[in-house]
Amino acid sequence: MKRIAALILLASLSANALAFEPFVVSDIRIDGLSRISAGTVLNYLPVNRGDRLTNDGAQRAIRALYQTKFFSDVEIDREGDIMVIKVVERPSIAKLSLRGNKDIKEEDLRKGLKEIGLAEGETFDRLSLDRVQQELVRQYYNRGKYNVSVDPHVTQLDRNRVAIDIEIREGKVAKIKEINIVGNKAFTDKEIRKGFESDTSNWMSWYSKDDQYSREKLSGDLEKLQSYYMDRGYADFGVDSTQVTIAPDKRSMYIAASVKEGDIYTISDVHLLGELILPEDSLHQLVYVHKGDTFNRKAIEASTNAIKSILASIGYAFAKVSPVPKLDKDKRTVDLTLYIEPGKRVYVRRVIFQGNTRTEDDVMRREMRQLEGSWFSQPAIDRSKIRLQRLGYFKTVNIDKALVPGTEDQVDLTVKVEEQSAGSLMFGVGYSQYSGIILSASVSQNNFLGTGDSFTVGASRSDYSTSVNASYFNPYLTDSGVGIGYNIGYTKSNYGDTNSDFVNYESSLKSFSSFLSFPISETDNIRAGLGISSNKINLTYEYLDAYGNVQTSNYSPQILVDYQNALGHKTIHTWDATLGWNHDTRNGYWAPTRGGLISLSTDIALPGSTVQYYKIMGEANHYWPIGKGFVLYVDGQVGYGKTYGQTFDYSSDDGIYQAGEKITFPFWQNFYSGGVRDVRGFQDNTLGPRVCVGTVADPVTGKQMPITPLPNGTCPGSVYSYAQPLGGAFKVLGTAELYLPLPFLKDINTARVSWFVDVGNAYQDYQSFTAKTLRVSTGLSLHWQAPIGPLIINFAVPLRTQQDDGHYEERIQFTFGSQF
Repeated sequence: MKRIAALILLASLSANALAFEPFVVSDIRIDGLSRISAGTVLNYLPVNRGDRLTNDGAQRAIRALYQTKFFSDVEIDREGDIMVIKVVERPSIAKLSLRGNKDIKEEDLRKGLKEIGLAEGETFDRLSLDRVQQELVRQYYNRGKYNVSVDPHVTQLDRNRVAIDIEIREGKVAKIKEINIVGNKAFTDKEIRKGFESDTSNWMSWYSKDDQYSREKLSGDLEKLQSYYMDRGYADFGVDSTQVTIAPDKRSMYIAASVKEGDIYTISDVHLLGELILPEDSLHQLVYVHKGDTFNRKAIEASTNAIKSILASIGYAFAKVSPVPKLDKDKRTVDLTLYIEPGKRVYVRRVIFQGNTRTEDDVMRREMRQLEGSWFSQPAIDRSKIRLQRLGYFKTVNIDKALVPGTEDQVDLTVKVEEQSAGSLMFGVGYSQYSGIILSASVSQNNFLGTGDSFTVGASRSDYSTSVNASYFNPYLTDSGVGIGYNIGYTKSNYGDTNSDFVNYESSLKSFSSFLSFPISETDNIRAGLGISSNKINLTYEYLDAYGNVQTSNYSPQILVDYQNALGHKTIHTWDATLGWNHDTRNGYWAPTRGGLISLSTDIALPGSTVQYYKIMGEANHYWPIGKGFVLYVDGQVGYGKTYGQTFDYSSDDGIYQAGEKITFPFWQNFYSGGVRDVRGFQDNTLGPRVCVGTVADPVTGKQMPITPLPNGTCPGSVYSYAQPLGGAFKVLGTAELYLPLPFLKDINTARVSWFVDVGNAYQDYQSFTAKTLRVSTGLSLHWQAPIGPLIINFAVPLRTQQDDGHYEERIQFTFGSQF
């Protein structure tokens, strides 16, 4: 067929080149051009003025012009000594439209069409259109859609143009009706098909799509089948044949595979050959199969990867380790040889950054642990990638290596990133069940002018709070990574106006702090800071009596009033020092999938403060990928607070506080539990000790005493029906969370859904802790980085409660919009 096509083409070219006597070309004239310039044609023409043109030369010229694909017909003639070229231009594509494609995105289709020259503005070639049709059908076949139809329609337009309309009818995916594995005796069908992506229709197929046939899925399943046997000793296992049958309606598929199990083999010996580079004993420690072990392909692959990894860490970037098993079928043993080819030891010539249109190269380069001019190190490259991902500036980070042309011992690294917004100018409206409506305005930038510095200036107002704050952080004050930060803020709050039964009091807080951050290893840093604050606390409210006189009354629990009276101050001045340590091994910024965080911090109100106290907070969490997109997350937190070195100088009338008694932990620094980000299923900050507002006369002494809540949480004789949460000086919280892979949430950096179990509570002090009072809840949670700001929706069910919790339980919780 190829020979016939060649003869036809040769005959066609001969006909288009009219026979003439050779002559010297004095000029060249081109007839038939309308869209293409004469200069473009002359650039492709292998004939110039002054050349001697023969019949063979004319045929070569015609071939050259045909190969440009600009023309559907080319003829060469002669007028005297003038070479005359007559052409018929191919039409240009004025419009290209696609209809009916759902399974393949239009942008992916157009990209593929453009690669073969079928795009708006290109020259139209009917053969290209035919190839496109065949390729689209093939792609849909690979997706299991065997009744697809692809119909291209070409419409002629004026000025030698065409409009192409490709109509696609995808049809339905062929469903797998039957899968038969023939020849398996050692394991059941259920065992060997456990990891298959292909399956017959079942109650979960609507979600997993496992009953939709795909050639790629079947190939992967057969590879898993082979791995299943070879990981269990069947070294000579093989798939003899595979047959896929499609029903006449092209909607049903039947799969059959015949296998030969063979025998179980054991390892008779393991050898290391080739250029070992490292001591043989050291390399043998990286081999996970030994003499006498059952043959295991997975362990062999892990061994080869471990050896390649150790070689890559010392510069052998292209090392190869080839396992060569020698089977003795009589003894059913395998003599295993790992042949090592380290190749040349290479060093990194240059590190090139691509895609960082906003972020400066220096900001990225300072996160690189693979340096230019040093030996190639895969662990250093892997660590560099993680550090870049954790900056939060990039959606994706990829690092590629390539040999420098003409060398064998130099590579260039290309760091390709896709930037994402690292800042915002926001005027927003948010809502939470705890804070009510939140109005906010802010300017924030985590990568200010591409320098890596971060700052935030913001203001917000909610039902109970008004705040203004500003912060700045330079993570690289020095080249060694010492960072410096500043925070200044003002917050005025009336906790009695919250949408939960929070303990009532007003606070007006002004604060300023500065801190330094010191890296002490790749994963550890220490933060130390100093701050000053002034907090005015008001526990009373004013009202007009029946005679129009201004009266004051306590609207806070009596225990808070007595504490403030015994303290003798309404404005609390604090000098505080903070010290913290972080150990961070997470692999991402927004949505980690592996690694964890361990943090320990203390906040100390220094001598000279109105109240001297310290708070210690600790947290440890970790992420584990457990396969098929599932990620397990476990977190534990503890908080502890205590005062030191001070006593009260005032005796309260009811005798709760006495002069000379040690000052207890300040209520405005208490830990709280419960809420959207805590023990879900309970209102924000409502777990822990609760107190009633108002007093009642002691029946014996007649003194006014605080009202004790009833077991159901109500307050008899109080101005408020229910007891108010006060928080405490000790808190514990534990969370186990399973992040779920959902087909409609492909980008985990945008949204994640999880099933959680929360355990926690707040206590008056450490001595009050008892595991019996820990609250437990479970449910589902959605975290979404929405355009309006972070959105959290929880559906939670309390599993363990106390009698007085009923008023504070909350099944559905949500919050959206940024808060400051």
